[in-house]
Amino acid sequence: MTTKILALTDALGNLVRFELLPGHRFDTIGVAPLIEGIDFGALLGDKAYDANWIVEELD
Repeated sequence: MTTKILALTDALGNLVRFELLPGHRFDTIGVAPLIEGIDFGALLGDKAYDANWIVEELD
């Protein structure tokens, strides 16, 4: 069994939040708890995070 670690950091790379997911789950499953209540100036992520609902949530 594997585990995925999703991490949210600030502009300096300091850890803000993290989520642990089973390795077989989609990465985007853990995004909502990471971004809840956070005010973003920008968000950098790989192509897995280029989902319409994530972009709408950040706007």
